[in-house]
Amino acid sequence: MKKIGYLLFVFYFLVSPTEALAQPREVHILSANDMHASLGSMPQLAAIADSLRDLYPSLLIFSAGDNRTGNPLNDKNAIPGYPMVALMNQIGFNASAVGNHEFDAHSLARLTHLSNFRYICANMFPDDSTGISVVPCQTFDVDGVKVGVIGAVQLSHKGIQIPSTHPDNVHGVTFKPANEVIGQYEWVSKECDVTLLLSHVGYEGDVELAHKFPWLDLIIGGHTHTQLKGDEYPNNVLITQNKNKLPCVTHITLIVDSGQVVDKRAEYINVKTFSRKNDLVKAMVQFFNDNPDFQRVIAKAETPFEEREELGCMICDAFIDEFGVDFAVENPGGVRIDSHPAGDITILDVMEMDPFDNDAVVIELTGEELVTMMLSYCRNVLTSFPFVGGFKCELTPEDDNPNMIKSVRLLTLDDKPLNMKCRYRVATNSYIPAISEVPEGAIHPYNKHTTDIIMSFLEKKKSVNYYGIRRLSVK
Repeated sequence: MKKIGYLLFVFYFLVSPTEALAQPREVHILSANDMHASLGSMPQLAAIADSLRDLYPSLLIFSAGDNRTGNPLNDKNAIPGYPMVALMNQIGFNASAVGNHEFDAHSLARLTHLSNFRYICANMFPDDSTGISVVPCQTFDVDGVKVGVIGAVQLSHKGIQIPSTHPDNVHGVTFKPANEVIGQYEWVSKECDVTLLLSHVGYEGDVELAHKFPWLDLIIGGHTHTQLKGDEYPNNVLITQNKNKLPCVTHITLIVDSGQVVDKRAEYINVKTFSRKNDLVKAMVQFFNDNPDFQRVIAKAETPFEEREELGCMICDAFIDEFGVDFAVENPGGVRIDSHPAGDITILDVMEMDPFDNDAVVIELTGEELVTMMLSYCRNVLTSFPFVGGFKCELTPEDDNPNMIKSVRLLTLDDKPLNMKCRYRVATNSYIPAISEVPEGAIHPYNKHTTDIIMSFLEKKKSVNYYGIRRLSVK
């Protein structure tokens, strides 16, 4: 009898754990992307995390990058970007991808050391002198299930292998294309039960990566602000992504059986309509918002700004007014709000409109060189063509690809053809010539932020009306 009892005892400890490990396990992940310093939505995000963590105590929380840039209360902090880091620490984020906007304001090194989570990126290589703390991959243990996470950031700028940021922001950092690097980390999939890519590459790039690396189980994406529905499985790789500024987050459920992901699904949760808020995070947001200087009114909008081009035209006019130049150019990505209601325009509004701390420059260009600069900036993509001031542009798209520009015609404001051989003085921000084709020696820098120029223009005008103003037309 004693012998039978002993055998049962041994059988329990030898067999039961193995059987338990063989049972399907669940891994739960809450993910956000392109939050862009949406401080006001963080109490709801925290409450969503609390609710899921009550159900799934081992919940992982990830960001796919671009945590900052978009709210001056965050971006103009004494440590730019710190409020979002403090809130993410409180919510309990486990990791973040490196987005292109993480490089803004030269504060990434400090933020990586103030964060209670790691920044994961396999295709960026910072010199030790930068002080940036980043790892290519990280492994998490979720109740015995090993989850391997690899990170990646997008690169752009036609031959310049950097993310979409001012080249001055990435001194001391080199990059390689994600599709050339990720394959080096296939070993993660062999050592882990779950392998996911925390990607700031963009949806189309994520689809390509899913087809190239079928050993990935999941791609948590960002950068292109693509609102997905939860049914995107190219090559059996689940891809998730939300629009920017936290309208939604994603709850991902992975079922793991015998070291393999056998089921995966994504549920999108509306942050704006979530009924609860985390009180501590709400108090932290109120603390960071307590800056009355940003609320000072500097002008009135007589009518609403309903299109981004209307805002871009106003910015161009501010450049012309400041420098007395012939023309001005502003990149669409430099205008970070889509609209503004009629009524007060505050300092905070201008900082949200133009958050990058770019300096102004004046460039001497012929009409032909001006066209070359604008086309090289936008890479002939119609939707990326710059806004202009002091002149108009008539754009003709290609016959077989209507989003690509075939030709550009410059006109005066009274619709007469511009002299393309004449030399003009053109004001813009320092970002455009940094990534465009501009003749050597043509750039004259000014030690003045574009934001200050816009505020000075508005304070001088006291009221503005740009309703319906359009200087770009498509033929």
